[in-house]
Amino acid sequence: MSDYLDPNNEELLKDFYVEAELQVEGLEQNILVLENDPGNRDAVDEIFRAAHTLKGAAATVQMNELATFTHLVEDVLDEIRSGNIHIDEAVIDVLLNSIDVIKAMLEARSSGGVYEEDISSIKDSLHRILESKGAPEPEVSKPAAKDKPAAEEEVKHSLSEYDILELLESAEDGEDVYEIKVLFNEDHPMNTVGAIQVFAALKGVGMVLKTVPDFDKLYEDEFFPEVYYYVAASESVEKIQKAVDIPGAVTGVEIEKLATPSASGGGAKASAAEVSVSEEDEPAEGARAKEKEKKKTTDLKKNKKSSSVLRVDSKRIDNLLNLVSETVITKATFNQIGNRFSEVQRDFSDTLKSSNELLRKLFNSFPDYLEKLNKGKSLKDVKGEFFDEFGSLFTMWGDFESDFKNTVVKLHSTSQSLARTTGELQEGVMEIRMVPISQIFSRFPRLVRDASKMLNKKINLVIEGEETELDKSVIEDLLDPLIHCVRNSVDHGIESPEERAAAGKPVEGRVLLKASNEGNMIVIEIEDDGKGIDVKSVYDKAVERGVIHPNKVLSDLEAFNLIFEPGFSTAKEVTDISGRGVGLDVVRRQIEKLNGNVSVWSEKGKGTKLTIKIPLTLAIIQGLLVRVGTEIYAIPITSVIDSHRIKQSDIRMIDNYEVFNVREDVVSLIRLNRLFNIRKDEDGEYHFVVVVGSGDKKMGLMVDSLIGEEDVVIKPLHDKFTNSPGIAGATILGDGMVALIIDVSQLLELGLKKERENRQRLSASIV
Repeated sequence: MSDYLDPNNEELLKDFYVEAELQVEGLEQNILVLENDPGNRDAVDEIFRAAHTLKGAAATVQMNELATFTHLVEDVLDEIRSGNIHIDEAVIDVLLNSIDVIKAMLEARSSGGVYEEDISSIKDSLHRILESKGAPEPEVSKPAAKDKPAAEEEVKHSLSEYDILELLESAEDGEDVYEIKVLFNEDHPMNTVGAIQVFAALKGVGMVLKTVPDFDKLYEDEFFPEVYYYVAASESVEKIQKAVDIPGAVTGVEIEKLATPSASGGGAKASAAEVSVSEEDEPAEGARAKEKEKKKTTDLKKNKKSSSVLRVDSKRIDNLLNLVSETVITKATFNQIGNRFSEVQRDFSDTLKSSNELLRKLFNSFPDYLEKLNKGKSLKDVKGEFFDEFGSLFTMWGDFESDFKNTVVKLHSTSQSLARTTGELQEGVMEIRMVPISQIFSRFPRLVRDASKMLNKKINLVIEGEETELDKSVIEDLLDPLIHCVRNSVDHGIESPEERAAAGKPVEGRVLLKASNEGNMIVIEIEDDGKGIDVKSVYDKAVERGVIHPNKVLSDLEAFNLIFEPGFSTAKEVTDISGRGVGLDVVRRQIEKLNGNVSVWSEKGKGTKLTIKIPLTLAIIQGLLVRVGTEIYAIPITSVIDSHRIKQSDIRMIDNYEVFNVREDVVSLIRLNRLFNIRKDEDGEYHFVVVVGSGDKKMGLMVDSLIGEEDVVIKPLHDKFTNSPGIAGATILGDGMVALIIDVSQLLELGLKKERENRQRLSASIV
């Protein structure tokens, strides 16, 4: 018998939610395709298939409100597929609103509740669409009349004695086996899934041993007027009856207890009236069951919130397995090399011992060789005798040197192989975490459509580079900033149709959402062809709010960056979309948390472009290693502007801050040893300064020395280190030392303040 989505199985429910989200996403995307291309048959078919799949899956997990509503949507889609309903803007609006209801129902279930809002208006709209076609409502789930006799005939059956014995043997101790005959209502809108709903309900009270027709046939979207279920259960008949009796779908239930032929005088069944029923414990059992169900729902909610499903191409997994296999082979090779070095060590000891003995013998024999030379023996003969006796000394050391060199060469070769495999393994693991940015880009057509209708604007959203991949942990935190940026372009950027026509522009505005790779960074651009940023309006608003002094002269770039200030908005009126001064400051903070940056450029009358740059992954970054006293710190390369070596005489004081000049620009200095309370020796003649920046802010970090660039694996910190200002995490270096990773954006906010306090304390102590 086929498996199904058990409503009490948490793992399968997680799978259901993942699949449901994919189906809903497909529904929404294809409905938007249909709006622009009503004749697109592929889109219609995809929409219908997604709705049909979602309806069936919802029914199997007893989400009846979702299954019933989706069935109504499916009826409308079927009429569209049949060409009986003309697609216009009103139909698209109703379908999209229906998708919103489905999303809300799924969200309610995933949060442990049931959607209870009034949806009568959207149901009425769907019914009106069905009625407008001038034909009775479709019965897509009903079989043709000629199929009914076959279905009815199939359930006419009788169990053999062997079948009965087999069913009875399948029951556990204390369980009885029941034959449950269920009659279904053909006029019910969910008539084809009623049998599956009953199956799911019976799984909650016992174990379903057999169905007639077989469960596979029940799942084929065909109506059966009656179905037999054979269930092993320890529950009472009344409880089974209550579980099976689904209002509207079930018209009758007959329950009989199976018995062995000998136990009932050759009969196979006992009347339900003969079954002893004890209801004394039912209230307590019911309370426990409800409490258990509540706990499961709560646990599922927690798991759903904390878990994250990652879909991976099987080829990437295969590649990873191959690399692991190579690593295992390399490990075995290292073991062999280790054994060989042990042998070489023993050979060295043996050779050294033999050499000492020969050298001692040579020392004792040296006078004999001199005497032979004095007696007139030729040098050649003496040398021959010497090498005959002591030549093995050179041979032993020659063999040892050869073995040692071969072992070292093999060690180097294996180390290089390990480095290559480890690098590929790292890339393979990162590829597994990589997902296409289309996962969030796909949400924006609906967002732009709804916003443009609300604002009475005509906007064409163009999406490019949606196949660009980045780390899943990054993509999950990128959605909100992008929503703010796109809404800003739609509301503040694109003009009304009348304004665009008056300016000689096409009535339809254009918003570009583009992603691309730039080295180890992802670049996302949000560009519009709207009115651009009015520098004077920004200046006036900034002066009004006290952000800048009235006498300050602003460059265009400085004026553009003011829109990222908290609470800053030039909107003349507040809308449902923007104008409250909340948005772009959130964008900058969120992007900086991702070790990225955001910039803006605009040209009045032509449009605005927001550019977001973020690293491919947050797990591994490139860092500049610096030394402060005896400690080592890593600074993310994406935040490093440049580095300098300066003299003490280059440092000046302005308003109690240490500063130095960089190409006619004044940069504030922070001494990391003071910020992190690190003891160090007296300052030398020169200081090393790393200039870091975030947004339009920058500062110089004074360190003792620069070590170099290195790939840094970020490890989160816990306990007392978690709240340390300016620290984002830690990493383990190649020599085993731990280096802290500097959070540049936080350091910019807190560093100068603390540096000034330290300077004031130092000045006070001197006085």
